[in-house]
Amino acid sequence: MTTASSPHNPQSTVDLGAQYITCTPHYAKTHQSFYDELLAGGILKPLISPIDGMVTKEGDCNFVAPHGVSSIINHYLKQSGADICFRQRVTQINLRDNKWEVSRETGSSEQFDIVVLTMPAPQILQLRGDITNLISECQRQQLESVSYSSRYALGLFYEAGTKIDVPWAGRYITSNPCIRFISIDNKKRNIDSRYLGQKLRAIPWLALHSAENDFTNNWQCVSCRGHMEPWESSEIGPSLVIHTTVPFGVTHLEHSTEDVQELIFKQLENIVPGLPQPVATKCQKWRHSQVTNAAANSLGQMTLHLQPLLVCGGDGFTQSNFDGCITSALCVLEALKKHI
Repeated sequence: MTTASSPHNPQSTVDLGAQYITCTPHYAKTHQSFYDELLAGGILKPLISPIDGMVTKEGDCNFVAPHGVSSIINHYLKQSGADICFRQRVTQINLRDNKWEVSRETGSSEQFDIVVLTMPAPQILQLRGDITNLISECQRQQLESVSYSSRYALGLFYEAGTKIDVPWAGRYITSNPCIRFISIDNKKRNIDSRYLGQKLRAIPWLALHSAENDFTNNWQCVSCRGHMEPWESSEIGPSLVIHTTVPFGVTHLEHSTEDVQELIFKQLENIVPGLPQPVATKCQKWRHSQVTNAAANSLGQMTLHLQPLLVCGGDGFTQSNFDGCITSALCVLEALKKHI
């Protein structure tokens, strides 16, 4: 769930990872409190813009994050009250005096009572230190069995006033060896580019229906309404994101992002000819994009050590979507509650 900003204007953003969230009837019930909270706070809203080629199933609801998909993560980080340190690469985990000593790539280290790892399974196996001896042979085989797809995402930022004249907000491509998905990001999020990045007043816009009128069973989106009330004037250009196919991503995984970007541009011209030149670009390599095979029999998490507690979680132990992440988080929480 990554949202990139234009270097020319931080209010101009584009989602480079997850594009929208699909909620099935099952998770609408079991994860209702999470969806209710995010919808009430305006962090999610129904996807109403046309996505060409999207496969939908009866009872599913699709949502977008109007302020970028990373706003979901930021919401939960803010709720946690924790002091967050970004861009800290962990290289070693050692057991010191009944605490975990976590070492960074910079050489510095810090001690913790509990460690929760949510990085991709291959990166867990790359960690050095005592953790290598704490992973049982069975757990190692489970972690090694987790597989991921790989792809690239290219974000394009345009000048204010730029028009991208296509009838869709997003489009799945089935006949191109390079490009799988294209989205006009602000159009997908149903936000006028004039109002991107502005504070919006909370206005009721979602109607939910329940068979028993208590919002506990089988709710579904039946209508959407509302408008934005900008608190300040602004003009921000549109943004566009391209996701490559998995075969293209695997083939070019070790290529430079500059070379990959050039290849994507050439294919993009065939699909959407006449696009203006962007003022900025962001090419993201997703080496571990979506889980294609999760850890078997992991029950949403994997406990590597009890005292002190060291537990692994994330979509590698469930599935690569929002509900998979929530499921794993709840399983990790149960593991924590048992040992705190």
